[in-house]
Amino acid sequence: MVYSISAMRSPSVPTVCNWCRSTSNGIRNTNISLLPKKEPFYRKVFARMSSPDPDSSSLKVAASNKVLVPGGQGDGSLSLTDQLENPETDLEDHLVLHDVNDPTIEHEKKLEDEEKFVEPPSRYHEIDNEQDSASSTLAGEEASAPIDGTESIEEDEARTRTIPPPGTGQRIYEIDPLLNNYREHLDYRYEQYKRLRDTIDKYEGGLEVFSRGYEKFGFTRSATGITYREWAPGAKSAALIGDFNNWNPNADIMTQNEFGVWEIFLPNNADGSPPIPHGSRVKIRMDTSSGIKDSIPAWIKFSVQAPGEIPYNGIYYDPPEEEKYVFKHPRPKKPKSIRIYESHVGMSSTEPKINTYVNFRDDVLPRIKRLGYNAVQIMAIQEHSYYASFGYHVTNFFAPSSRCGTPDDLKSLVDRAHELGLLVLMDIVHSHASNNVLDGLNMFDGTDSHYFHSGSRGYHWMWDSRLFNYGSWEVLRFLLSNARWWLEEYRFDGFRFDGVTSMMYTHHGLQVAFTGNYSEYFGFTTDVDAVIYLMLVNDVIHGLHPEAVSIGEDVSGMPTFCIPVEDGGVGFDYRLHMAIADKWIELLKKRDEDWKVGDIVYTLTNRRWLEKCIAYAESHDQALVGDKTIAFWLMDKDMYEFMALDRPATPLIDRGIALHKMIRLITMGLGGEGYLNFMGNEFGHPEWIDFPRGDQHPPGGKVIPGNNFSFDKCRRRFDLGDADYLRYHGMQEFDQAMQHLEETYGIYATRGIKWSF
Repeated sequence: MVYSISAMRSPSVPTVCNWCRSTSNGIRNTNISLLPKKEPFYRKVFARMSSPDPDSSSLKVAASNKVLVPGGQGDGSLSLTDQLENPETDLEDHLVLHDVNDPTIEHEKKLEDEEKFVEPPSRYHEIDNEQDSASSTLAGEEASAPIDGTESIEEDEARTRTIPPPGTGQRIYEIDPLLNNYREHLDYRYEQYKRLRDTIDKYEGGLEVFSRGYEKFGFTRSATGITYREWAPGAKSAALIGDFNNWNPNADIMTQNEFGVWEIFLPNNADGSPPIPHGSRVKIRMDTSSGIKDSIPAWIKFSVQAPGEIPYNGIYYDPPEEEKYVFKHPRPKKPKSIRIYESHVGMSSTEPKINTYVNFRDDVLPRIKRLGYNAVQIMAIQEHSYYASFGYHVTNFFAPSSRCGTPDDLKSLVDRAHELGLLVLMDIVHSHASNNVLDGLNMFDGTDSHYFHSGSRGYHWMWDSRLFNYGSWEVLRFLLSNARWWLEEYRFDGFRFDGVTSMMYTHHGLQVAFTGNYSEYFGFTTDVDAVIYLMLVNDVIHGLHPEAVSIGEDVSGMPTFCIPVEDGGVGFDYRLHMAIADKWIELLKKRDEDWKVGDIVYTLTNRRWLEKCIAYAESHDQALVGDKTIAFWLMDKDMYEFMALDRPATPLIDRGIALHKMIRLITMGLGGEGYLNFMGNEFGHPEWIDFPRGDQHPPGGKVIPGNNFSFDKCRRRFDLGDADYLRYHGMQEFDQAMQHLEETYGIYATRGIKWSF
């Protein structure tokens, strides 16, 4: 996702979710049948307008005994940074969470403070030792032996999970002396980060424990039953409902502690079976200031959309041990030079359908390996109710998209990639969330300030989505735990963080032309809470998994972005070099004689010393409807008539193929310390991406025509690249040779070279 700023590209899906806030009023009585475990499933995704009135969002669910098996400014609140800086703040009035683990009191007042604070276990009811020791590791006894460049599953999970303490944060001034002019801001940022780390250490048992929130919240199972917890301070009452209790809101009433955490324990059945069967639909019913509301649990691990329905259902996902996927292959070591194949599972079939994790595992991963890439970056993993959002309007942060299969299917995909020696990176969205009230976090407890900033600060007007309050204690727990969950439950090898520019600035990078002046980065428009969150999440990622990769999508060029946290940086391994794609589009609109080689080289090499970049000529953004891929810019409609080898090429085709190859080669050679390609672009995919959609009726009476829910342009024609009688095949062979050239000889110009601009 990119940003709308002066002289730069538009966002990839600027208004795609303006009409996707699903609602359902009245009684629902759906007869849902058992889905065969191995059969792939597909569904169309529908959306309709929701009422802007939160009082109209209540949902009544009819009883069902069927089991579903899947086929800051302006908000008046103080941030954690404010609280750390102003210890005299009245906790009861201002702390977003009303949390006893509050970081606002000075450490020097130890005796007095410790009387006011309660240790973390007091946030919950008593928990059995067996339940309290729930593990998030997934290895089995069948783990394969370690091979060169890998760490065995046993070694990975036996390693002590520790996150190093903060460093001095001063090396950034040695790397870039110009930062001394902004030392006040940078030192303040680092001091707030260290004080937050200290507070987490003191009152939560450390960042390692804090980032395991999924072991306390949501559904946790012990030998004696199931506990469900939810943080919803705005709710007046809460009850757990679902198939297991016939959706009876009076059957399982939850209790609330003084910190806004609702809880219920369900003992095992008399025969020892779990009280909630695997695959059951579940929701939490809350009486809120906005009315009665049925919500999918915030920490749900799986959710599905039943055929013929609009809202999603939360699914209690806990298959029997014999059905759980057991990882067999160790993680590959991080390569010296990373070559990323950006992909989307749903659209990865040559057929017009939503592809599955299993098909991607069996058909696409071997292709990626054969092409010479050593990492696959997968988009749209986190559940999103609107398919056309490209996965960027997340509704259920801990749940993999059910369109493509089950959680165990996804695990098998990751394991197969590791068997092939491929890193698996996840395109993770922590920059914003869907404004969908029924399926997502928006208005979860009836208030607009639950996980997000209230008022205008909590709403992204261009993306039509909600913005997290990174100064909230429980938001930090939620997001840090979310990152760790994907690393450990699914064994992803790292992340590409979407929309980081939007996070780091209160203006979100909108209608702002970043010129490189340091005052643009270190001032009142910087969201320090968000930057500190990014530092913390990089601590978690690299502290617990030193081989993991973190990539940030930042168009602003924030200095220190890719410097380690202990040195005073934000901590990312790589920044996406987003200016390169913009430069190529700019040039493709000009005459050949107006191309200036010096200008091209400057753009490709214009990056900060010691801050690594991922270069790309084009990504998924350039493939969307309303845009053009480089191949289409170069060859246009001639691609439909003159790509067969049995007929002469046109000058436009000859020129286009030659430039397509050279653009990629020079981008890889000069653009960064890593390279990225969106699937299909390696052979000049002739079609754009158009998700299945119906006509849209936004406010104002204007009708935006759809495509009759067609999947024809929401797939990848890999058959064209494989056909040796088409010129696409030669373009694919060139890209393959380019990847193997880098693997063998190391053509990245920056290997061993240090420069600064």
